[in-house]
Amino acid sequence: MGTKLGPREMVSCGREERSRREVRTNSGASEGAGEPLLSRRGLSAVFSDLFRFSITMSEKGEGRAGYIIIMFSSLGLFYSVRCPDLQQCPRQPFCVLSHRDDTPDEPALDIPVSSPPKQPTGPSSILPAKRPISSTPPVQPSSEPPRKLQRLSQSSSKPTQSHENGPPVLRINAAQSQVALPVRQAMLKTLYDHFVILYERILPSNPSLASEHALKQEGEIYTKSGKITYRHAVIQSVAALKRRPVPDSAAHPSVGTEGEIAARAELQKSLKSLRLTRSILEPYILPITDLERWGYIVNIPDGPGGNEPSKEGQLTKCERCGEPFLVRRDPKPNECLHHWGRPYGKQIDGKRNRIYSCCSKAVTEEGCVHGSHVFYESDAEVLHSRHSFSKLSSGGDDNESILDVAALDCEMVYTTGGMRVARVSVVDGAGTQVFDELVRMDEGVEILDFNTRFSGITQDEYRSKALLTLSSIRRSLDAFINGETVLIGHALENDLKTLRIVHHRCVDTAVMFPHHVGPPYRRALRDLVRDHLGKSIQVGGGTVGHSSLEDAIATLDLVRWRIRQQQSANETAFKPGT
Repeated sequence: MGTKLGPREMVSCGREERSRREVRTNSGASEGAGEPLLSRRGLSAVFSDLFRFSITMSEKGEGRAGYIIIMFSSLGLFYSVRCPDLQQCPRQPFCVLSHRDDTPDEPALDIPVSSPPKQPTGPSSILPAKRPISSTPPVQPSSEPPRKLQRLSQSSSKPTQSHENGPPVLRINAAQSQVALPVRQAMLKTLYDHFVILYERILPSNPSLASEHALKQEGEIYTKSGKITYRHAVIQSVAALKRRPVPDSAAHPSVGTEGEIAARAELQKSLKSLRLTRSILEPYILPITDLERWGYIVNIPDGPGGNEPSKEGQLTKCERCGEPFLVRRDPKPNECLHHWGRPYGKQIDGKRNRIYSCCSKAVTEEGCVHGSHVFYESDAEVLHSRHSFSKLSSGGDDNESILDVAALDCEMVYTTGGMRVARVSVVDGAGTQVFDELVRMDEGVEILDFNTRFSGITQDEYRSKALLTLSSIRRSLDAFINGETVLIGHALENDLKTLRIVHHRCVDTAVMFPHHVGPPYRRALRDLVRDHLGKSIQVGGGTVGHSSLEDAIATLDLVRWRIRQQQSANETAFKPGT
């Protein structure tokens, strides 16, 4: 049913209802401190007000406008809700609420409303979300990235690797990448698969190489290409990978990204164009005082020398484990428990610890491998007694075969006469090999350990290729170098000692590229080559051994690199207008 109302009555009723709402709100302010009416009164009270308003308008209606329709009485949806007026209800018989005495009281509705958020005191880089309808404490943030709140940061779109081995995963801001992230990830996986095929022979000793280079290669391609050309650039890169020769070591020219290979080729071209001469190297020759400071033997010890080539039958201290042992020509292969790596400092749990590079064990722990007892001698008099020292010939420059500049390196083995030279490699100032021979031990000297992990020399190779003794090697070297030749090497004093050579015209890359701590500390040759030449040498991981020929060329290239750098600096310093 319905009742018509006129405009005046409808306005009047509206004003009365607003007044009643204001009274209820004001009175509730003292009780609930501004808490909404719904949080203190039940649903029945809400409908009581609704129908009181309907009855009032019905009593004052003149039937000129509008209808109030009672919608709920026929459905009985609120018969379980007890009427708050009960016996004195003015809505009878149209009240939709229950008037039975046994109707249970309805609990008050509790609809919490959050307090207004605090205004930020400064600029924020967080995008605001909708205001939550809850006063419950905020949930602690989880490690999962937010889905609706995004911080506007200056994060880079450069890829980062999530795994050392296996296919790498891009960890970048997708919003800042011009190419869709799934596309880049798929292309990265393709590059990785082809690097794995290319590096098949060297992955066992370098398991993370394919993953690292795939990640770098994808980064190079993304940087140089655009959104449209990205896929095509990856396809071209894959085709180039297929054309590369399969490397047999990490030092092979085909190892690396396209950018790294191109940079190495350009650098090598620049270095090869510089042929070192005596005049160019003169400023880098070490003075006598520096030679002595770095352990060079600058004078021949007294006596004929060579009177006691072997220490067989004598008691000495093992260089590896520190235990005393009797030197004999048939040592037991498992009598020495030692670490083959070097100790170094490392931060572990906030503390500085000394551990070994071979097994990461503390220096206080027992060794990780077994081997033979060996010994090392460094005293000039003792070395002279094993095999005599001598200077290089002082012949004139009329011999055209004598080199102005030569880089040399040696490999050593442990013997009954201490550490002795087993391989000698020499290259000229252009990096061309001029000498590379194995050395047979002197009469009465037996090898205790070939030290293959570092020397790269095996017993079979020694027996078949070592034909010349040290004295014969020295006579052969006289055809290439003399007292005026500038010799280049890394920690060259060790090579000259084992060759029993006294020489004063030396350029040492260990001194040219000093350690930040100072002497006697030196930087490793492989680290210098990696940092300055972008190449890898001595990458056998303790299983393949070094190559004296490779090391000799590397030291020569380091010297050429330093001179090129100095020449560029001088050109910049004297450039007009600078």
